Amino acid sequence: MAPAGASSLGVMQSPTSAELSPELLQDDAYILGPGDGLSVRFLIETELSSTLQILNDGTASLPLLGSVRLTGLTLSQASLWLQSLYARQLLRPDLQLSVTTPRPLRVAVVGQVERQGIYTLTTSEASKTEAAVGISGLPTLVDAIQKAGGITDQADLRQVVLQRRLPGDRALFKRTRLNLLSLVFDGDLAQNPLLFDGDTIRVLKAEEPVPEAIELSSTTLAPTTISVNVVGEVKGPGTISVPANTPLIQGILAAGGPTAWRANTSDVELVRINRNGTATRERFRINYSQGASNAKNPPLRDRDTVIVNRSALAKTSDAIGAITSPLSGLVNAWTLLDLINGDR
Repeated sequence: MAPAGASSLGVMQSPTSAELSPELLQDDAYILGPGDGLSVRFLIETELSSTLQILNDGTASLPLLGSVRLTGLTLSQASLWLQSLYARQLLRPDLQLSVTTPRPLRVAVVGQVERQGIYTLTTSEASKTEAAVGISGLPTLVDAIQKAGGITDQADLRQVVLQRRLPGDRALFKRTRLNLLSLVFDGDLAQNPLLFDGDTIRVLKAEEPVPEAIELSSTTLAPTTISVNVVGEVKGPGTISVPANTPLIQGILAAGGPTAWRANTSDVELVRINRNGTATRERFRINYSQGASNAKNPPLRDRDTVIVNRSALAKTSDAIGAITSPLSGLVNAWTLLDLINGDR
């Protein structure tokens, strides 16, 4: 339950479907919660000053007051609440409340990201881009998407929904829609707000293919590396790790390239397991002058399988080998017998 008098401190009461502009997110106040380390400094009664931590039940232990519930309040609301409680015992209850150790942020990232789930972010969270540049500081929306493995090629970056809890005990939320394409191509930092504990990020699925998919593959929103299986007529078949969104042909080259005469460069198959459990199978031709394109040289996804099929000559050679192989032992035996008989 909220502490008595909390409503008089301005705890917001708003519909759960409240929408707001991205710019207003930057004005949100920090909401206290379990794990926050606080400092209470009295201006007059200095001997009562202390440090404290909000426990899992949302309360903190304060001098003279005992356990007081603070979770769900902003810092200014909590300061007014404590002053009102201390006013019952002190003539001058003036105090300053500050956060000394903010709790780690737990956010949910769902939708069109590589690894949906709940993630913990801290102020020293290190995100790695393809250039291996460390990023630290207050976690942002892009940091969370990076930690979730980056976006899929079906993500609609014009429709990223951020849901945030409002102050108070009641489960009330507000939402905004962000356009990360404006962040990537126009540098609009308002589309990359700082995150608060309990935020939910939902990356919606595009109804049509995203025209900017190739350009997005080189941004920090894309995964860093992926694993793909390259099998068949290549020099180094097996599972390989390549940069995310590596084009099909470059993936084949990363596996050593096609074998000289056994590979059919006009018959390369790409097998892909989709997120809904279905599988697709497409055929492509190896053309080293072809740039990345969804039609002729598509970017690879994590867990894709590339099959470089055999040429007609390789099939014929393998067929002849399969027929003659069982006879080889018998031929060698007759040869040995002839040599023995010839010695007599």
